[in-house]
Amino acid sequence: MTRPGKRERSGVRIGIGLPTSTPGGSGEVLLDWARRADAGPFTSVGVVDRLVYDSHDPLVALTAAAAVTSRVRLCTMVVIGPLRRSAVLAKQAASLDVLSGGRLVLGLSIGARRDDYQVAGADWGNRGRDLSAQLAAMRAIWADPQVGPAPLQEGGPTVLVGGGSGASFLRAARHADGYVHGGGPPRAFASAADRLRAAWAEVGRPGEPALWAQSYFTLTDADAGAEYMRDYYAFTGGFAERITAGLLTTPEAIREQIRGYADAGCDELVLLPATSDPAEVDRLADVVR
Repeated sequence: MTRPGKRERSGVRIGIGLPTSTPGGSGEVLLDWARRADAGPFTSVGVVDRLVYDSHDPLVALTAAAAVTSRVRLCTMVVIGPLRRSAVLAKQAASLDVLSGGRLVLGLSIGARRDDYQVAGADWGNRGRDLSAQLAAMRAIWADPQVGPAPLQEGGPTVLVGGGSGASFLRAARHADGYVHGGGPPRAFASAADRLRAAWAEVGRPGEPALWAQSYFTLTDADAGAEYMRDYYAFTGGFAERITAGLLTTPEAIREQIRGYADAGCDELVLLPATSDPAEVDRLADVVR
């Protein structure tokens, strides 16, 4: 399977998130959502990752989605890598890649919550260095899989790295196939993409990095969606209101966001849900079409 690369002529590809952390996101709802997404105009389904929160594990959720889909890519937006042992994560990712027919896109970052690290017994202070070491270790395992299975995608699943620091961009350039942006207006993505391209050139990588991003949406209940956003991002303090203000709640706002990200050179924009109503998939499909 060809790795995601440059933006297609027709514009940015559009993925949709799965309801893994939204209220009411049961197993039945998640599978219904995934089936609808696979039948629609979307090119991927994405999941988020939190440990200390009422949410489903991202890789388990994508494995469930893989069983009821056949077309969409399965993307982590992102997995917090240092919370997990490298060999175990490499095996889980390779297994999902095989079981899904080579559809895994593994987005990784260091996360932003100290309590996740405390509960996992992971080292918050060395999280950046740990992620860099983890990326190198997983590449080595996938290349010579004493820890099987061998991934279906040659060289291992497509890997994206997120983060906003200079170290994050260099980490993506050295160890990944591209970058995943954490959200915000298109201008913020454009700035991050420029920094990633500069890091890509600095380390001498050929070709172009894959550029993915995310935004949140709801077309069902703007108030309930905003309540979820405030709760999910409460750990950021007052910044949660700024994040909530970016929630896309109308077809016009979604179309404008898509146009902005397309103009900024985004390859794939994954629209994450702020509610769990499976009808959201069909509503968004109508907007995207």
